Amino acid sequence: MAKTDEPAGFWGELFRFDLYKRNQGRLTRQLTAVAILLTAAIGAWVFSSAVLVTYGRMAQTLVPAGVVAVAAWFAFRVVNYPRFADFLISVQAEMDKVSWPSKTELYRATVVVIGTMVILATMLFGFDLFWVWLFRLMGILTTTT
Repeated sequence: MAKTDEPAGFWGELFRFDLYKRNQGRLTRQLTAVAILLTAAIGAWVFSSAVLVTYGRMAQTLVPAGVVAVAAWFAFRVVNYPRFADFLISVQAEMDKVSWPSKTELYRATVVVIGTMVILATMLFGFDLFWVWLFRLMGILTTTT
């Protein structure tokens, strides 16, 4: 007797209506779907305001609305595609294991990073001044800046 629950491939999964592992990795999957939808909405807005300007108001409204609708369906289905959904579920599981720094640790680390960047920028500026001085002294650099 053959199994009836075999995966139908990408296109078969894309046109299914059920959710894959409904309660696992919910936050990561929702944020991924929102990011996909937001990217499509911004693209549709730019398309409407740049490319469809010469067309009528109806085209400027309906074409981007259709693009956003298709993107919404795609975002919904892609986060329920078993391989991708399992990846997102494992991402959320790993993120739950992360030990996040406290506010004071974050403040100290930020001060160290910014301080290091200021010191490096100052050193590079000093090296630049030195090389400009040396090249002017040697006659290689003749422009005044």
